[in-house]
Amino acid sequence: MSKVVLITGGSSGLGKAIGEFLSNKGFTVYGTSRNPEKYQSEISFSLLKMEVTNQDSIAEVISEIINKEQKIDVVINNAGVGITGPIEETPYDEIRKAFDINFHGPINVIKAVLPQMRKQKSGLIINITSIAGYMGLPYRGIYSASKSALEITTETLRMEVKQFGIKMTNIAPGDFATNIAASRFHAPVLENSPYKVGSNVQKFSIVLKRVLPSKWYEKMLMKHFNIK
Repeated sequence: MSKVVLITGGSSGLGKAIGEFLSNKGFTVYGTSRNPEKYQSEISFSLLKMEVTNQDSIAEVISEIINKEQKIDVVINNAGVGITGPIEETPYDEIRKAFDINFHGPINVIKAVLPQMRKQKSGLIINITSIAGYMGLPYRGIYSASKSALEITTETLRMEVKQFGIKMTNIAPGDFATNIAASRFHAPVLENSPYKVGSNVQKFSIVLKRVLPSKWYEKMLMKHFNIK
């Protein structure tokens, strides 16, 4: 029997690419989307309607897959949103929304699927985080924080579920040519704002963060973002 894979946010970007790849390799793939009917004709695997912020929606999808396949072998938490802007000027509702989708969403899915994986005595959960989760980036602080929270939580969960035969890991990609920017929230440009808009980070420097003194590293970031 082929492995059964659930991918959240499977209608575009990384989720779609992962789903297509695994489907071509013989995996049974189910993706999720808030509007599956909009994308299904463009995708070779099944898309199910799900909101990662809605626990009833998650439970329905997982139940549907289990009823049909009798198992779920792999869950890939890919659904996420971008958010940029100085933290001081970012509306609280948008901060909460980013954490609801990027952090609470994966936790909701994990909690919903663990009983089945525990019953199977096997399973793999992959959380798609970001290299931004390893550092505080100017004007991307909320996004970095939401991904960092998921990174740390995964470390804890990995130890907690190991006794049940369940594996868990993070994948922290850098910049990819996806459409996440199209739905990214940008804090409004306020008149007389004290913050100067910086260019987007193009290079990942986690190795430098590990080896450089923190003051040097922060100075390097500030120079990149033209912060005096």
